[in-house]
Amino acid sequence: MKKIQFFLVGFSLFTASLFAGGSLTKDVEPAIVVPVTIEEATNNFYVGIGLSAVSTRESSLDFFDVETGQDRTGDISLIAGYDFNEYLAVEGRYMMSVAEEDILDRTSWGIYLKPQYPVTEEMKVYALLGFGGFDASGTNHSGVNIDADDTGFQWGIGGSYKILDNLSIFMDYLNIADNVSATAFVNPNVDIDSDAFTVGVLYHF
Repeated sequence: MKKIQFFLVGFSLFTASLFAGGSLTKDVEPAIVVPVTIEEATNNFYVGIGLSAVSTRESSLDFFDVETGQDRTGDISLIAGYDFNEYLAVEGRYMMSVAEEDILDRTSWGIYLKPQYPVTEEMKVYALLGFGGFDASGTNHSGVNIDADDTGFQWGIGGSYKILDNLSIFMDYLNIADNVSATAFVNPNVDIDSDAFTVGVLYHF
């Protein structure tokens, strides 16, 4: 009888603990999951190609003069650069004539520091400040060989517009050479200038 009473008392205490919210299992705290952010690597290299209208002329003339002493060429511009950030890049260019108006065949190259300013998310303006070389050769109308070359400071200004995430179009002006001495050009013993207007596309990796 005592065993039965002991059993009933024990059972009553057990059921009371259940109704009171007791638990026979140990509470387990939920694991804390810390999200890990993986930053995608960015590559700021870009390459491009452009078509350039180039004027090489006696220093007394300007780009738009249509006079004896001026020769224009159509050039291909090959471009490679690197954006350090949205405000500064470095850029290299090589230009070579593919269409001759009159007497010249020319090439030029340059390496530029490129300060740039984003006007909007898609559009930016920039300057080109650097060092480069210039070479012009040909035969003038008197049959005299033309050979003019120079290295020195080059500068330019321009703007670009992003049309896709990694593709933009650009247009700029580049001063290639100033007051380069030439024993023969259209006229003999003159100083010549050369500059270019270029339009093209840039692909950003």
